[in-house]
Amino acid sequence: FVASEVAPFAKTGGLADVAGALPKALSEMGHNVVVVMPRYYAIDKSKLAHIEGSLCVSMGFMGELWAGVYSSKLPNSDVLIYFIDHEEYFGRGGLYDHFGEAYMDNDNRFIFFSKSIFELCKMIGFKPDVIHANDWHTAAVPLLAQTRFGQDFSDTATVLTLHNLEHQGIIFKGAMDILESGWEHFRPEAYESVGHVNMLKGGIAYADAVTTVSRRYAQEIKTSEFGFGLESHIRAHAYKLFGILNGVDYSEWSPQKDDKITSKYSSKDMKGKLLCKRDIQKYFNLEQRDDVALIGFVGRFAKQKGIELVAEAIEGLLAQNLQIVMLGAGEKWAEGFFSHIAARYGGKFALHVGYSDDLAHKIEAGSDMFLMPSLFEPCGLNQIYSLAYGTLPIVRKTGGLDDTIENFDEASNRGCGFKFESASAHALYHTVMWGVQTYYNNPKAFKEMQKRAMGMHFGWDDAAQSYDDVYRYAIYKKRVSKLQ
Repeated sequence: FVASEVAPFAKTGGLADVAGALPKALSEMGHNVVVVMPRYYAIDKSKLAHIEGSLCVSMGFMGELWAGVYSSKLPNSDVLIYFIDHEEYFGRGGLYDHFGEAYMDNDNRFIFFSKSIFELCKMIGFKPDVIHANDWHTAAVPLLAQTRFGQDFSDTATVLTLHNLEHQGIIFKGAMDILESGWEHFRPEAYESVGHVNMLKGGIAYADAVTTVSRRYAQEIKTSEFGFGLESHIRAHAYKLFGILNGVDYSEWSPQKDDKITSKYSSKDMKGKLLCKRDIQKYFNLEQRDDVALIGFVGRFAKQKGIELVAEAIEGLLAQNLQIVMLGAGEKWAEGFFSHIAARYGGKFALHVGYSDDLAHKIEAGSDMFLMPSLFEPCGLNQIYSLAYGTLPIVRKTGGLDDTIENFDEASNRGCGFKFESASAHALYHTVMWGVQTYYNNPKAFKEMQKRAMGMHFGWDDAAQSYDDVYRYAIYKKRVSKLQ
């Protein structure tokens, strides 16, 4: 299982959560799983075990580069994780960028990492049945397994998971020389895209199976609205495309077990949730009121996350009887705008710029509702965390948000949240007010919804079984292709 980030060692988004949890679930099923990631500067190598020897990685005309190897285990498991240590490429403060500016050599960094995976397997004597790659950073793996390393890995199947199609790894065409796999793969149905190399496009073409992180997103990326220019390419490979909803690590995200919140609680005894609400109000200097609807937001301040919709609707919402707490960072205009709003609406609105895992847990537990108005959302995890904490999600009907949240139906007393379809501030505002009015005017239905939400289950055990099926499909496909 290879990824550019793995929680808790390095994280910028949901990929790290998947890479830190899915291998453990697969291991519990009986699979022998090895995880590989770069050893970034922020990962303290003094806490890792050093592996004797060095990896020699050929980089075409750039010559041979060398890497060290360290190892550890994923927390609370026996799953081995290996770290590729190369100071020039990974000894930096950021994973992919420096204060929002992408590193100019990201192409070479992750081609190097992808090649090192194969050299590592040879070093430790690990002959994988499947290499599971993730996003554009490791999308060279399927091609490398068939070409540059085909002699040693001819029986190894490859699976590529698309966590976010927006980021495709479009790089200079000279990268084909660094890949050392032959220029015949630089063609429109493979790696070529308008004169450049598109890493993700090539990975989709050569992988034995491709997955996305929700069923709805697997369908959406076949359309021009969500395909980011790859929709026709994805439709051509739809026969090997599978949508598998991400799971949640309930050992970390459960109000019954969470040591990061002020008071534990369950669906049978919700008193602790009110104490968590008071804790959040006190922390953020909001008005201390038990009877006010409190709405939380945790996420990147980015267009994808619907931050522009929130900005447009925020003053209208704050004119109503509610409180809003936001935790996140991203686009500088958004950080400045919401800081200005916080200064004007003290007591009703609070903001923490940056990310704090402890604070994210507190907001999930202390809020009555959770706002997630993404323009697109391959899977999303915060809405699932919210369900576990009895914090009813307000979401846009897209991707994994649509797969996981059933809309409230007062007549049939069904649902676990509030959904809207139009990507507009108007739709967001009225859906938030629908939730707020339900909180005030129909508290019985609201509390019943909370208990339904807390009874829902999106564990990694279900997702792991689906991945097991995909791995077996990929292995079968690989073996059949060898016979042809």
